[in-house]
Amino acid sequence: MLEFRKITWENFIPCIELSVTEEQKQFISSNQHALAEAYIAADEGQDIMTFAVYNENTLVGFLMMYYDDGDGNFDYSSYGVFKMMIDKHHQGKGYGKKVMAKVIEYVRTFPRGKAKVIELTYKPENLPAKKIYSSLGFVETGKVLECGEVHAELVL
Repeated sequence: MLEFRKITWENFIPCIELSVTEEQKQFISSNQHALAEAYIAADEGQDIMTFAVYNENTLVGFLMMYYDDGDGNFDYSSYGVFKMMIDKHHQGKGYGKKVMAKVIEYVRTFPRGKAKVIELTYKPENLPAKKIYSSLGFVETGKVLECGEVHAELVL
């Protein structure tokens, strides 16, 4: 069974050692980089959630999310997925789609507060990610970030 667990001293090093395939490295930063971003964002008052993703007792991936209550720079409250990755040794087993389905299930409990959407971005060349997100109901909004990533959201 898939489970989101907090990042602790016990799983911190294994989390930063997770990696994607060489071909996928163009689409995603390291987990070490993501955890550093999470630290800075949290220090600046953003509501950041980081999780080690386990299947039973096997670490298979990493997830970083945020919650914005709409009082900040956004027009409405939202949850967002900054990063979702499955380790290269565990890819091809359906974990990516299962993790995102669990994200949707988790967000619908509104653990940090109500929200209108779940949002995320990805590089348009990342067709496996696009396929997973669209299969779960995420729709591209037409917004493109300066870095070239497209914005997609799922209305809750």
